Amino acid sequence: MSKQIGLSVLVASMVLISSLNGADDINTMFSEGKVSGQARMFYIDREYQGSAGTRTHRGSTAIGGYIKYETAELEGFNLGAAFYTTNKVDSRNTIDQTLLGEDNDNYTILGEAYLQYKHGNTSFKGGRQKLSTPMLGDDDARMIPNLFEAYVLTNKDIANTTLTLGHVTKFAQGTFGRVYSATPTATNANKLLSAISGYSYVDSLNQTGEFKNVGDYAFGNSTDGITMASITYTGIQNLKLTLWDYYAHDIMNIVYGEADISWSCLITDAIKPYAGVQVIKEDSVGDEVGGDINSRYAAAKLGFKVENFDLSFAYSKTGDNDSAEAAAGGVANAIISPWGGTPAYTQGMVTRHAFMAGTAASKVTASYNFKDTGANLITSAYYAEFDMDKNSGYGLERTASEAGFDAIYNLQEIKNLQLRLRGNFPRGYAANSSGKTGWNEYRFIVNYNF
Repeated sequence: MSKQIGLSVLVASMVLISSLNGADDINTMFSEGKVSGQARMFYIDREYQGSAGTRTHRGSTAIGGYIKYETAELEGFNLGAAFYTTNKVDSRNTIDQTLLGEDNDNYTILGEAYLQYKHGNTSFKGGRQKLSTPMLGDDDARMIPNLFEAYVLTNKDIANTTLTLGHVTKFAQGTFGRVYSATPTATNANKLLSAISGYSYVDSLNQTGEFKNVGDYAFGNSTDGITMASITYTGIQNLKLTLWDYYAHDIMNIVYGEADISWSCLITDAIKPYAGVQVIKEDSVGDEVGGDINSRYAAAKLGFKVENFDLSFAYSKTGDNDSAEAAAGGVANAIISPWGGTPAYTQGMVTRHAFMAGTAASKVTASYNFKDTGANLITSAYYAEFDMDKNSGYGLERTASEAGFDAIYNLQEIKNLQLRLRGNFPRGYAANSSGKTGWNEYRFIVNYNF
């Protein structure tokens, strides 16, 4: 049924465009279209802490990716469609569920099916598509990203200014959201972790691979969608200002602001300092189907670049719950982000506790680009720590940490082939009466773009 809906969008768009021009023009529009995509292989291995012989060891390997077709423009109009797929390769006793769909099955989805129109400095895109905004994001961390049904208008008529107005009706969770395993019968702490990490408060385990009403996906209640607007200004040298507002009908209003600045070092031109600040404010609205939300978050980062080396420090703080709010599930002062948005300066690769109520988080990151040595290699390492308040609603753990690394290598011999090795090593990720949760995880990803 979901594929039929997407195809009907394309068919209706074709009828609209054909009414404007002759058949020969339509033929050219399709004959000059382009096919693109990505083939992906993903291997993941995670071994939990514990006594030898008793600790859980899980992993998976999958192949898939996407293939996309986009027509040439005709009177400013064009169409696009993309299929995404993931397919299990190995069959270990304990499968890592984050590479696959419901019940750890393979799946394919018509993830993009849109009509696009461009005129001057204005563009419109409507239908199924990828979005990459602070609080609505694709979060492409495993096999298939998050996808949206949305209608987005962008304008750049004002110098150095980008204006965006859009409305989002549906959300299709990608495979990464299954890591949080929120289900209707899960504990409130598990649901809370899912909702602050970019996914559903009611069920992130069993909603993968289908377009669902944004309210139904997030909280189990259908709503009128999310109306969003933004302004980005770059008219001041070395300064970028961004402001977003997301009105999630009958759920909450989210305001996101960010400022990024760089400047010249007074000591030497070899050092290039930069800094950023971000703020988030959430307030429940309408029927408050997500609960009574009145949260705030602020973060700052400071870094510097020296040729190909980059070092940065970040700190963030989220508003506190009181004991009653903690007992009610911890949602009140947490930054709830159930549609893939994970913009925190201080988040880890997997540990995303920075949005938990009453959390002070810090992160240090160092990266180096080896391009001057003739190698297309970029490496980075980080350490993040999360000090959680007793009223966070997350349980017994008070201090979580995560160290990790990332290495990206683009082969010179084979154009568009990328190899990536990642690792993350959380400690104190969660805690209960049986002890603390942590693990060592390695990922190896092969991406080939065409």
